[in-house]
Amino acid sequence: MKTDKRNAGAAGSSARQSGVIIGLSAVIVSVDRMMPRVFIVRGAEHALSVGIVPADEEGDALPFGPFDPETHPTLEQGLRTWVRSQTPIAPGYVEQLYTFGNRGRYAGQKDDEQRVVSIGYLALTHQEKIRTSEKVFWGGWYDYFPWEDWRQGCPPVIDAAIAPGLARWIDDAAAKEEKSRRRARAALCFGAKASDWDDEKVLDRYELLYEARLVHEAVRDKNLESNTALVPGRSMLYDHRRILATAMSRLRGKLKYRPVVFELMPEEFTLLELQKTVEAISGHAVHKQNFRRLVESSGMVEEIAGKKSAHAGGRPAALFRFRRDALLERPAPDQKR
Repeated sequence: MKTDKRNAGAAGSSARQSGVIIGLSAVIVSVDRMMPRVFIVRGAEHALSVGIVPADEEGDALPFGPFDPETHPTLEQGLRTWVRSQTPIAPGYVEQLYTFGNRGRYAGQKDDEQRVVSIGYLALTHQEKIRTSEKVFWGGWYDYFPWEDWRQGCPPVIDAAIAPGLARWIDDAAAKEEKSRRRARAALCFGAKASDWDDEKVLDRYELLYEARLVHEAVRDKNLESNTALVPGRSMLYDHRRILATAMSRLRGKLKYRPVVFELMPEEFTLLELQKTVEAISGHAVHKQNFRRLVESSGMVEEIAGKKSAHAGGRPAALFRFRRDALLERPAPDQKR
């Protein structure tokens, strides 16, 4: 992983002058071959500049670096600087996600007097061919959250590992009231029926599994030995899987009221490709005809006259493009016509 040593050194020097370090973390999302992906850096040389030693230097992490008020004009520009230094990506769409400031977020931190507060950002990009390696690559986000992909029905990991693990956690509660609270929380996050599943509760489900000590990070952060089988799923350094869960929740919610999906699409696409991208992010299959009618009636896309897809096999499909000017024609959610 390449690191801009000039920026890292300046940021590290400035950061050490304060008891609080402001970190900037990027969840860079794309969709490739109908699978949602997040850009991963392995190893964490950037963390060394702020006195943080990763518990596992080969673990998966999000692009990250400290904010330096002397060299970064804004938080977002600071984030883009770190993304450029650690990845081959220059994301277009970026929005601030959340601020993460829990104590003890960084296992292995040398200086306990410094508090690391991380501002997470969500960045969307159409995946293009870029050079990747074992250190920098696109990771499938369902590799980190295998219980979130319902496109083929209920994920097997829920019945095989999550349900038994949560049942043990509920039974371990000492008091009746606590047992009832745990049971209600498990039912809310992992509903008994598919109709009970809320695709936006990604963070809630991860937090529940963390509290139940069913994910690797909970055992690692508390320096415990797990006496139960952990739920399958790739772990991440620090609290980066929590940050990713927050980004997944945000993006799934925004799909329902903002045309952010087009930030993940190429300039020209078929309606089926658009549908599959929505399904990849939401984790649910949608009805093809209903989806097509909704998209065409929204006025957000226009058919490209005389152009068809060139995919091998099957009949060529019409190509569409996103009408960015349509955003100017639509009132804001709180604006009356």
